Amino acid sequence: MEFIWHARVYWEDTDGGGVVFYANYLKFMERARTEWLRSMGHAQSALAEKFGFVFAVAEVKLEYRRPARLDDELTITCQPIPEGRVSLRFRQLVKRADEVLVEGEVRVVCVDARTFRPRRLPPFIEVIDGK
Repeated sequence: MEFIWHARVYWEDTDGGGVVFYANYLKFMERARTEWLRSMGHAQSALAEKFGFVFAVAEVKLEYRRPARLDDELTITCQPIPEGRVSLRFRQLVKRADEVLVEGEVRVVCVDARTFRPRRLPPFIEVIDGK
C-alpha cells in the first residue's frame, strides 16, 4: 500500500539558485519512510530501544526528472515491498502536484541495533506486496 507524506521546500534544502540540492531528495524520502513507520505506531527510536533493531539503507537508485524549487509543496510517496526475510524495498516518488520530479528505489535491511548484523523483519512490520 502506498504511503503519502507532504513537505515544503525550505531555503536550507536548496543550492544558491533556489533549486533543491540533489542529495536532499534522499532526506525527503527518508522522512517519508519514517512517517510510514510512525503511521503504524512505531517510532524509530522505540524500535531500537524496545525491540533491538534498526533499519539500515543498503541500496539506493534515483532518477532525477525535474527540479524542485524554493517554497514548492511536495508529495513524497513510499510503497514498501517485501524482499526476503530481512529487507524491504521501497518504491518512492517525489512529486509537485501530479508532476514526478524524482523516482527512486531504496532497499533497507533490518539489523540488530548493537551488532548491525542482519536479522529477520518483525511480524508487526506489515506490508502489502506491491508486485
